[in-house]
Amino acid sequence: MGIDTAADERLAARLSELRLERGWTLEELARRADVSRSTLSRVERAEVSPTAALLGRLCSVYGRTMSRLLAEVESAPARLVRAGEQAVWRDEATGFVRRSVSPPHGSLRAEVVEGRLPAGVDIAYDRPSVPGLEHHLWLLEGGLELTVDGEPQLLAAGDCLRFVAETTRFRCPGPGEARYVLVVVVP
Repeated sequence: MGIDTAADERLAARLSELRLERGWTLEELARRADVSRSTLSRVERAEVSPTAALLGRLCSVYGRTMSRLLAEVESAPARLVRAGEQAVWRDEATGFVRRSVSPPHGSLRAEVVEGRLPAGVDIAYDRPSVPGLEHHLWLLEGGLELTVDGEPQLLAAGDCLRFVAETTRFRCPGPGEARYVLVVVVP
């Protein structure tokens, strides 16, 4: 039983292409990403959809933001992206939803992402997708504990946290979901 959507299948194909472009075996990628070879194989064959944490690890290895990777499997970016046309990705394992509000573009360095993290969900990224990547997180609704390089920050609606980090952890303490805008700027 494979992945249901064409976009997920294109993502699987793109992840395989990125590995092959570098001349890496699945074993080499598994070592670099610290992910099992069998998991990577299943992701590249579109048998399973990658989690947010796994995509974060792969983005780090490939030197891409998650938005850039997801944009690479979509059609060429337009200047105006209507709400109904914005790429939405859902981590089925956690319920985390990521909307690429302002998708990346080759000539621009910033992108805008909306995140929705359900109550009780905890996602950790053990390395940056791109070293030196600048983040501006503006919490719109709910509460969010964002740990940046081991230092936790408890955010309330309206708070904004700016950071460049090696490791991050997003945890929604509840009772409702955390909804935020994240602006990322590639160095």
